[in-house]
Amino acid sequence: MIVRKIKYFALRPFSLTWESAYRIRRSLYEYGLLKKDYFKVPIISIGNLTFGGTGKTPMIIWLIKKLENYGFEVAILTRGYKGNLEHKSGLIRGGQKFLSNPHEFGDEPLLISRKMKRGAVIVGKKRSKNLKTFFPKILPDVVLLDDGFQHIQLYRSFNIVLFDALLPLASYQTAPLGYLREGLTALKDADAILISRADQASEEKLEGLLNLIKKHHRKNIPIGRFSYRPTAVVDCFDKEIMDMSEFKGRKVIALSAIASPESFYQLLTDYGADIVEKLVYPDHYFFTHEDVNEMLMKCVQQDAFIVTSEKDMVKLRKVTRDSRFVSLNIEIDFLSGEDELMAKVRNILNLDYN
Repeated sequence: MIVRKIKYFALRPFSLTWESAYRIRRSLYEYGLLKKDYFKVPIISIGNLTFGGTGKTPMIIWLIKKLENYGFEVAILTRGYKGNLEHKSGLIRGGQKFLSNPHEFGDEPLLISRKMKRGAVIVGKKRSKNLKTFFPKILPDVVLLDDGFQHIQLYRSFNIVLFDALLPLASYQTAPLGYLREGLTALKDADAILISRADQASEEKLEGLLNLIKKHHRKNIPIGRFSYRPTAVVDCFDKEIMDMSEFKGRKVIALSAIASPESFYQLLTDYGADIVEKLVYPDHYFFTHEDVNEMLMKCVQQDAFIVTSEKDMVKLRKVTRDSRFVSLNIEIDFLSGEDELMAKVRNILNLDYN
């Protein structure tokens, strides 16, 4: 208790300074003292307030499918974290399966592009500049801004902010005291709030989160909850090889290099898999041939096969095509708020289905 109090009082000034800096920055853009870049196309941001994973990539993929069903050509603006083009720029055409290198573009951009039927993913940290460069080449009908809530230099038509239902409420303090990138007051700019992994949290925990944020966001914005639903188990060649029911009683090694692997583990156990070992690597880690050899030795020792995420399989394909590696493909499953969210999205896209 004493140590926690000392830590709190020692870090509180830094936390307040961090929060104030972000608040001032938002105000400078809000009052026009810093210039925003505008494009003649709807831009939807999918972001969060916290460090770590909240389900942005699955949400982007879900939204891409909705927009493509409306007939829209979609462009994704993403940083391409840890890829060689992160501090440069690059473009991946939608629908490519095996043609691009994760070391160049990053794992998430490749995963997103594989899920698209058309359109493109634009990679690079300077997202506004990159959109200016590539816009004439792809002429998108709508742009999705990945991890864009703090990227306020670029004007957007709609802000979706994600929260992780499993993050402890005590962590909702600005860094370095907690996991917030900026203060909860920034939620005044949110147009919709979505809570991921809501099926794994108690109603008490969800109510605590909603009570924490409700004093900061505008009234009558959509607030949705979603979970993850497995759709397929595929091999390194993207071929579906088994049904989820076949996990029951099977020994598996769970391999993850993602920010929040708990949902991944939970999905495996929910379908009866016997997780004999968890291999955990840093988020966005690029696997090596040495890593693969060590993993395959564990397969033999444990008499098990290795199950990983879609994002990790993107990187594994560059170093192995061994049949003992499989990935669990997932989709978002809304528990509430989907209709309200899509009504707002259709409105900014000038779609009227009423």
